[in-house]
Amino acid sequence: MRRRPERALIAGLGLLLATGCLAGEPAQLLGSHVLTRPGDPLFGGLSGIEMSEEGGTVTLLSDRGSWTRGRLQRDAEGRIVVADLAPMQPLKGRGEAPLERSRSDSEGLAIAADGAAYVSFEGAARVLRYRDLGGSAENLPVAPEFRRMQGNGALEALAVDAEGTLYTLPERSGGTTRPFPVYRFREGEWDQPFALPREDSFLPVGADIGPDGRFYLLERQFRGLLGFASRVRRFAMDGDSLSPGETLLQTSAGTHDNLEGISVWRDAAGRLTLSLVADDNFAFFQSTQIVEYRIAD
Repeated sequence: MRRRPERALIAGLGLLLATGCLAGEPAQLLGSHVLTRPGDPLFGGLSGIEMSEEGGTVTLLSDRGSWTRGRLQRDAEGRIVVADLAPMQPLKGRGEAPLERSRSDSEGLAIAADGAAYVSFEGAARVLRYRDLGGSAENLPVAPEFRRMQGNGALEALAVDAEGTLYTLPERSGGTTRPFPVYRFREGEWDQPFALPREDSFLPVGADIGPDGRFYLLERQFRGLLGFASRVRRFAMDGDSLSPGETLLQTSAGTHDNLEGISVWRDAAGRLTLSLVADDNFAFFQSTQIVEYRIAD
C-alpha cells in the first residue's frame, strides 16, 4: 500500500519533466520548433507572435524594430515541421524611413480583425498602428502614464479584441507589491479599466485575446543560471473587470528558452492552441523557437 503514493509521485515527476508543467494543469505540450534564417542580420530577438486561424501563417516581431511573416507546414498531429520565413524587414516610422534606433524597441504585436497591425514599444513607450506592417506607421495618442514608465520595463504586452479594442500593460509596475496596470484604447482614448496583481516574481511579457474572448497573459521569471520559467494565465473579461483567472501553464526553469510572445488560436478541429515565441537576445547560446501547447477550452 505504501508504494502507491511513491508511484504517483514518480508519475507526477515524469509528467513534469516531459511537459515542463505541473500535473493537472489544462495544458499539453504539442511541440517546439527552432527557427533559423542563416545570413539574415536582422533575424533574432523575437518578442511578438501572431498566428493565423488554423496555424498556417505566422507573423513575428523582433525587439529591434523589424518583422517577418511565413508559412508553416504541420504534421498530422499539428506540430510544426517546416517554417518558411521571409527576410526580416525594418518597421517604418510615419514616413518611408525605418524607425530610429532609439525608438525601435518593439515588444508587443497584435493584428486586428480588419488586418491592421499594432506594435507596442519600450524605451519611448507608445503604440503604433500599421495598415500593413510593410507600410508607414500611424501614431496612436500617448497616455500620460506612458511617459512615466521605466525605459526597459514599459509596454511589453499588447492584445486586441474582436471589436478592435487594444489592451496593453508594462513589464514593470514600479513596485514589488504594486499591481500591473492594464490600459485600454477605444474610441480614440486610453483608460485603465483594471490591474493584474503581482504573483511571485513573474513579470508580464506577452498578451492576447483568444477566440474565446478571454484575456491570456504570458509571464516570465528569470532564475539566473537555471534559465527562464514561464507562466500563462487566463482571465474572463466583463466590462471593466477581470475574473480572478486560472493558471494554464507554469514551467520549471530551463524547460524552454526566453518565451516573450503569445498567440491563441483554434486548429482545424476547433482545439485551442497557445503559440509562444522565444527571444534569443541575439546570443549564440540561446535559441529562437516557437513552443506550442494545447489547452482545455
